[in-house]
Amino acid sequence: MPITAEIRRRARKIELLLMDVDGVLTDGRIYYVPNPRGGVIETKTFHSRDGLGIRFAHEAGIRTGIISGRRSPIVEHRIKELGIHFVYQNTLDKLGPYRAVLKTACVRDEAVCYVGDDLVDLPILKRAGLAVGVSNGHPLLRRYVHYWTRDPGGLGAIRETIELILAAQGKLTPILNYYLRND
Repeated sequence: MPITAEIRRRARKIELLLMDVDGVLTDGRIYYVPNPRGGVIETKTFHSRDGLGIRFAHEAGIRTGIISGRRSPIVEHRIKELGIHFVYQNTLDKLGPYRAVLKTACVRDEAVCYVGDDLVDLPILKRAGLAVGVSNGHPLLRRYVHYWTRDPGGLGAIRETIELILAAQGKLTPILNYYLRND
């Protein structure tokens, strides 16, 4: 999806990036591995570029959060590792947690980018100032999002979204220049 002037206008207002987890920060697959002590261990895969993108967002002053329908110790570990500010897990009705985050963060819908992949994300996508769907998301979301990523969930969609926001806000070039500098 091309980045239009309207998308850039919306991205300039973003102060808070909220994300779903399964299908957005991960590719949506959940692996259950036998535990030698009995039962199973759940595993997921996260992309390192998405993690670095979240760090870039934090450096640029954009707060982050997750609202997920499932609870997972793997997700809790990744959230702590990345320093994600707002965390709501095990909630299929995401609108209540969304409103709570907005109140705590003292922001309005226009200042929020939400990235989702499935129907449970629609109530937030319809309200967010910048609604983003991942390329492997449910096709119905295309009607309601402002931007549809090239990269799939769990494989760089969050990084793509963050770079879009930072570019619109004039904050991406300084980050790139830091890594491009000649010492």
